[in-house]
Amino acid sequence: MLHVASFFDGALAEYYLGRVLEDKKISMHRFNTIEELLTLAQRFSLDLIYMGSARPDKEPMTRILDMARRIKSHTYLAIIPTVLFQPAPEDNTLTAAYENGVEEFFSEAIPSHIAKVKTAMLIGRAFRDLSVNPSSRLPGPAIIEKEIERQIELTQEFAVCYADLDNFKAFNDYYGYYFGDRVIKMTARIIKDVVFDLCREGFVGHIGGDDFIFIIPSDKVPSICENIIRTYDAMIQYRYHNDDRKRGTIVTQNRRGEMETFGIMTLSIAVVINKGKMFGHVGEMSHMLADLKKYAKSLKGSTYVIERRKKY
Repeated sequence: MLHVASFFDGALAEYYLGRVLEDKKISMHRFNTIEELLTLAQRFSLDLIYMGSARPDKEPMTRILDMARRIKSHTYLAIIPTVLFQPAPEDNTLTAAYENGVEEFFSEAIPSHIAKVKTAMLIGRAFRDLSVNPSSRLPGPAIIEKEIERQIELTQEFAVCYADLDNFKAFNDYYGYYFGDRVIKMTARIIKDVVFDLCREGFVGHIGGDDFIFIIPSDKVPSICENIIRTYDAMIQYRYHNDDRKRGTIVTQNRRGEMETFGIMTLSIAVVINKGKMFGHVGEMSHMLADLKKYAKSLKGSTYVIERRKKY
């Protein structure tokens, strides 16, 4: 099932998209503003953004180009492939679209069967993009770093939260990678849903494995972290078989190759708050987060810890 966000100005633009995706199972989500598109992107894993105008005059296309520019300058929306359509675009319109980061621009001069192939390749490339984690479909390390740098440059107070699963390797070894991946996807969904439900302007990224980053205003740390932990603790137990869940433990080899008993996986969240020019670059914040995460993981149960020390 493909999730497509669309903005149409005229029936021809909608008809053309229908021809391009006629052999695909799609869920169409309409939007009229960037704010509506952002809400859709937070709610669904969008595969494509399609904007089209059936009219040859400049006014509707000017609005679409402006929306495209804003989409591609937004950290979270920029990773979604964006396609524009106009029956007979002028050269300067095409130039402006591609300069603003639009991946494809279709017109009546491009047969729909060619557009089909291009669109399939476009979506395929997006799935393979190293900037997006293939399991969670969340922005990866490169985009996380870019977003933290952007926040630091704004010199505003914000919190970077580093979430990590405790005893994940033991679970993965015991049940296998398939079930381990399902836990990763579940955790990603919990963090994503809670953050975006309580903080529209939040950011969620996936470093890799069982490590996640979310960036939120500092005053929202308690409510968001507590809700993430509460939801995670309620759901994670059902990823275990009945006998293991009732016992509350599994027995498998540890990193030294010795048999060890491990409890139900918990979630540790390390929180570092940037105030003004406290941090000059991502590396400083990353070092403090890594150190704090070790402490958070040493505590019993799912928990979050806020760094109270000054930068070192």
